[in-house]
Amino acid sequence: MDVFGLSHITLISSDLNRFEEIITKVLSAQKIYDSGSEQFSLSEERFYLIGKQDFALDQKGLWLAVMKGEPHGIKDYHHVAFSVTDDYIKRAEKIVDQLGLEKKPTRPRVDGEGSSLYFYDFDNHLFELHSGTLSMRLERYKKGL
Repeated sequence: MDVFGLSHITLISSDLNRFEEIITKVLSAQKIYDSGSEQFSLSEERFYLIGKQDFALDQKGLWLAVMKGEPHGIKDYHHVAFSVTDDYIKRAEKIVDQLGLEKKPTRPRVDGEGSSLYFYDFDNHLFELHSGTLSMRLERYKKGL
């Protein structure tokens, strides 16, 4: 197969340092690249690995890129979700509160699909920390309401 899945996600941020503070504190992200004053792309950029990574940098795997720029000013439901444990959601919520980030109420859920914490960064990116899996959700949805 020639298609492996997602390669990377790129977000635009007005302040790369503030963005980095959020993802390193809330998501334990590891910065693997910082362009500094060099611009190989459209603007300054940084790359991060988030979560357990079981691949070498030269193999296929998901990474997060953030580029300096003016993000859209709309708060909506477009979001990036990260897989976490239920226990971590409770700990992360304290960090989100300490950073003064706006939380979004979770959508209605049924038992068995996992729980979530939604929060916006200062550029209106919506992030979700989610404890469920696709198989859990599909199994629960088979049962109906």
